[in-house]
Amino acid sequence: QVQLVESGGGLVQAGGSLRLSCAASGRTFTTYTMAWFRQAPGKEREMVAGVNYSDRSTHYADSVKGRFTISRDNAKKMVYLQMNSLKPEDTGIYYCAADTIRYLPGVSTRPSGYNYWGQGTQVTVSS
Repeated sequence: QVQLVESGGGLVQAGGSLRLSCAASGRTFTTYTMAWFRQAPGKEREMVAGVNYSDRSTHYADSVKGRFTISRDNAKKMVYLQMNSLKPEDTGIYYCAADTIRYLPGVSTRPSGYNYWGQGTQVTVSS
């Protein structure tokens, strides 16, 4: 079993920054491909950023490229999402997700590509 616990969400003005953290349990964190998804009210859950377990390659949604950065610290079993230049459209619940079983290259952009999820943390960007 793997548990994921997000933190760092909150209310910020447009143009501001937030750093989300995800603490993972499990003995083999180094083999987990990790990702951040978000879901706005009335919208589908969408991938924001992901990092592969092996080569640490990353993938970003076009809407956040150049503004968000995903990183991982395997020693601490942590994944981070640094969010800069936030926009009101970045508002939503942000979820940390782990793929612990596929061992594929790259990063899946689909929720079905992940088998563990955190409870989510709210990010609200005011204009």
